[in-house]
Amino acid sequence: MSKVSVLMAAYNSEKYITKAIKSLLMQTHKDLQIICIDDVSTDSTYSIIKEYAAQDSRIKVLQMERNSGQAKARNQGLAVAEGDYITVLDSDDWLSEDAIERAVEVLDNNNETDTVLFNLTYFNNEDNTENTYPMRSDKDEWSGEEAFRLSLDWSIHGLYMCRSELYRDYPFDDSCRLYSDDNTTRIHYLHSKNIKSCNGIYYYRQHQEEMTHKISIRRFDLLEANISMKNTLIKEKQNGNIIALFECERWKNFVGTYGLYRDYHKQLNKSDERTIKYIIRNCYSTIEPALLPKKLGRKFGYIYFRLFGLFKIEAAIYFTLRKLFAKG
Repeated sequence: MSKVSVLMAAYNSEKYITKAIKSLLMQTHKDLQIICIDDVSTDSTYSIIKEYAAQDSRIKVLQMERNSGQAKARNQGLAVAEGDYITVLDSDDWLSEDAIERAVEVLDNNNETDTVLFNLTYFNNEDNTENTYPMRSDKDEWSGEEAFRLSLDWSIHGLYMCRSELYRDYPFDDSCRLYSDDNTTRIHYLHSKNIKSCNGIYYYRQHQEEMTHKISIRRFDLLEANISMKNTLIKEKQNGNIIALFECERWKNFVGTYGLYRDYHKQLNKSDERTIKYIIRNCYSTIEPALLPKKLGRKFGYIYFRLFGLFKIEAAIYFTLRKLFAKG
């Protein structure tokens, strides 16, 4: 039986982590290594993990020396992972009882398949409703490059199990607190010979406590995570089409993130605002307009100017008009 290592990084998850751990202990696939990494929680998360570890030897408990973010915590777990296959479960999410079994079946029976996507279901924590992730691909099997392309705008999601070799060769990008895990997903897809989906369900809890729902300096990690991703593609000497595709997505992300800054910068403290201004200007200076498709480069709001000040004028008009049309 193939062994599966599950990485669960946790920080102040006392309200939800019991459900996450129980969903793993109830898996129909029993050969598991459950690695829980506490990121120096200030609530009872660590105590809860230790209680379950005392009851089930499959649970291994680690604790970070200092709060470092999910990616660094997961890499600590990855260092002790023993499984043939590896997957991730966030501490506020859970899996259907057969999720791991379904993914293992696909990997065991398909030597060319390196990665298996779960069936992703959103659970709204406010009204307890469930919705299936809106995959924008009518296929259930992709090449690595296809999956990479589809992941740029998340036409396919990023919750999966893969062969341990992928994680050994390409551990978590820990360059940022948020968003750099997207880079890890895309690199895993790009280096997979073949990717399939399975019927096992990953339940993703949506709630207002998520960091990505808060207006803070962390929201702008996206820009730096995108720079890290581009640098990785260049370092790997990926073909020009792949780099250009990502540069297009990076430019769209920049424009959207700049709009976020315009809308909410008054809510930020002065120190964070200075830092964000630096991040924005630095990211703008790294954009390569020659790689952008002509259609996008001519679209008002997305025209790149050599002088950042001219882009700011364009953006001011663009986002003002968007608000006016939205009200109309």
